[in-house]
Amino acid sequence: MAYRECATLELIHGAMLGSMALEIRENEHLPRGLPLLFLHSSKDLQEHIITADAQESTEDKSIKEHREERLRLEFLHYSSMSANSTQDAFYFILTGIPGFEDCHIWISIPFCCFYIISIIGNTAIYTVVHIEPSLHQPMYLFLSMLALTDLGLTLTTLPTIMGLFWFNIHKISFEACFAQFFFLHGFSFMESSVLLAMAFDRYVAICHPLRYASIFTNEIIGRVGFTIICRCALAVLPSLFLLKRLPFCGSHLLSHSYCLHQDMIHLVCADTQLNNWYGFALVLLIIVMDPLLIVLSYAMILRSVLRISSMTERLRALNNCLSHVLAVMTLYVPMVGVSMTHRFVKHNSPLVHVIMANVYLLAPPVMNPIIYSVKTKQIRHGIIHLLCPHTVHSRK
Repeated sequence: MAYRECATLELIHGAMLGSMALEIRENEHLPRGLPLLFLHSSKDLQEHIITADAQESTEDKSIKEHREERLRLEFLHYSSMSANSTQDAFYFILTGIPGFEDCHIWISIPFCCFYIISIIGNTAIYTVVHIEPSLHQPMYLFLSMLALTDLGLTLTTLPTIMGLFWFNIHKISFEACFAQFFFLHGFSFMESSVLLAMAFDRYVAICHPLRYASIFTNEIIGRVGFTIICRCALAVLPSLFLLKRLPFCGSHLLSHSYCLHQDMIHLVCADTQLNNWYGFALVLLIIVMDPLLIVLSYAMILRSVLRISSMTERLRALNNCLSHVLAVMTLYVPMVGVSMTHRFVKHNSPLVHVIMANVYLLAPPVMNPIIYSVKTKQIRHGIIHLLCPHTVHSRK
């Protein structure tokens, strides 16, 4: 049985390490009555197997398969660690799709398609905005910022996810994991900030059209972009340093195929109260405040639109905001879902956490180019002109 194989591996490894007993940190997916010790006697091994058999008959199959895979990765981790384990020698172990480890090659096909769509779509939008003089307007300049942010978010996780699916690379160094953590959350917060700036742009364009050109000059747009970068960097850096100072003395096995703060904080074996309070403040300042300001701007937009007497003009004004509303929903719905599952659904199937995290990661970079190329006529024509210039000239 799977538990007997894991127990035998632990016994062999215990003999290799002599009398040293390492206890792997318990996590939410492992049975709490089953501490994973490197056993050194046949009596301990027998008790371990009996406990495993008693729990095996009552547990869900998918959770059991995921636990067995985590046991295998934990054994790989501890068997390759040196006796003098300093923080510089540490690395984290990434996890793919729990229960579907044998199908990673096939699962990589849709992931590869999503990445290709994201890279081509966002690169095309960014290029079209910058080569077309008619698109050098505040709305499209903010759209190019959004495309650049989505491109950075895509390239941040591409190496680890595809490396795990294609080449079965589970290890990521301590420094590389924290670098990915910084860029992943930084680009995510940056996308939220860009969407907030775009909401203010729509508010001024609809509610104060005569002042629009004087408010959103190229200089102001440049300052807004610089402010967004500083805001996101200053928001993520403290959480990075607060987490990096803490010891990871137990398990280094992550629940995802990339380094997510909500996942890494569970591996710390020290007091994380300061980290939790800062994370709570960050949630209030970005994940809560940004959507509230966006909702407030659209409430004022709706009030202004309802004052328009012509129904045609009303629909035209609302249609100009539709793409932005869809982009906002694409970002915040998965973001809230990931946060809620990590905080309140800890003992659910690990597959739920992985699916929610991947949707949060891939939905905005993949959907935003599709939304804006379909709903925005100028962007659609610019992409067609960029990809098929001879076709456009022949139509003219």
